[in-house]
Amino acid sequence: MMSADTRQLPSLRDFRSALIVKPSSLGDIVHTLPAVKALRDAHPWLKIRWLANTEWTPILKGSPLIDEVIPFPRKTFRGPVGLLRFWNWRRTWMTLPREEPEIVLDFQGLLRSGVVSSWRGSKMVIGLSDAREGSRFFYNHTVPVDAGAHAVDRYLKLPRALGIRVEPEDIAFDLAPGTEPAGWSEPKGFIAVHPWSRGEGKSLSNSALHALCDALAPHPVVLVGMTSDPSRPTGSHIHDWSQRTTLPELIWIMRQTRFCISVDSGPMHIAAAVNPQTLGIHTWSDPRKVGPYPAGVHVWKAGRIAKRSEFSAEECQRDAGVSDEDARGIGEWVVRRLTS
Repeated sequence: MMSADTRQLPSLRDFRSALIVKPSSLGDIVHTLPAVKALRDAHPWLKIRWLANTEWTPILKGSPLIDEVIPFPRKTFRGPVGLLRFWNWRRTWMTLPREEPEIVLDFQGLLRSGVVSSWRGSKMVIGLSDAREGSRFFYNHTVPVDAGAHAVDRYLKLPRALGIRVEPEDIAFDLAPGTEPAGWSEPKGFIAVHPWSRGEGKSLSNSALHALCDALAPHPVVLVGMTSDPSRPTGSHIHDWSQRTTLPELIWIMRQTRFCISVDSGPMHIAAAVNPQTLGIHTWSDPRKVGPYPAGVHVWKAGRIAKRSEFSAEECQRDAGVSDEDARGIGEWVVRRLTS
């Protein structure tokens, strides 16, 4: 049964536990944290569990917002026998411990999350109105959201519909503290650079990355992220930690860095969540919808650097790659901020 009438939503005071269904992606999980914080702050007695893809659970473990992180082994559901494995996993999923009554909050809004939410067996499932692939048919209630709004603002609509007041100053991203990488001996005051993304057209080219690192010299630069490209920049001020960090270690590095420069990616949102000295680089994506959310963070888009909210609709629609000259300009802008 589905309802778009939020006046019919139940009171969280009638529940003992809440299940957050948000398996992926990395950036979207970070975007959901303020909504879960609102739940935790308003109803501290709730037992909060979070279902997330196995590869992303390390980012949630240790967060003060969550009592239990449940891994969702989505990668094992691929291939010819994937559907059978998914069906077999259902039996385990339905028997996991819970406190009744439980409310299920589906922030993912896809068919698989709707099915999984329904399989949980709880009597109350709530999702968002921009859910796709028929997932809304599995909800008891649907909260209206603006599909064009930033992901953080869309997700916050759910706790607000449940009667929780969330002021701008209440919005925070309570990530775990992270873990220092083994063998870490890099100099203090380093600049973290995350230049690669799985999204097509988002990564810096080799020449742009070299230009950026040259412009940041002599400040120590720590390269982080995942890449198969062996032609990474070298130099006495460059410390290459690419391919070498876990998610908890990446969180720790982003907390320690004096400044972070990152292309649009999950790690960019981690950096913005834990360190206001962050610059996100957007080529074709719209920073107003998917950019780094915290107010103090800056964005490069369409050839200039500004706050996310300061870009026009026309600028946000432009698909502009980062040239070598752009990269040098970004590096020089960061150096000026660090030395002013």
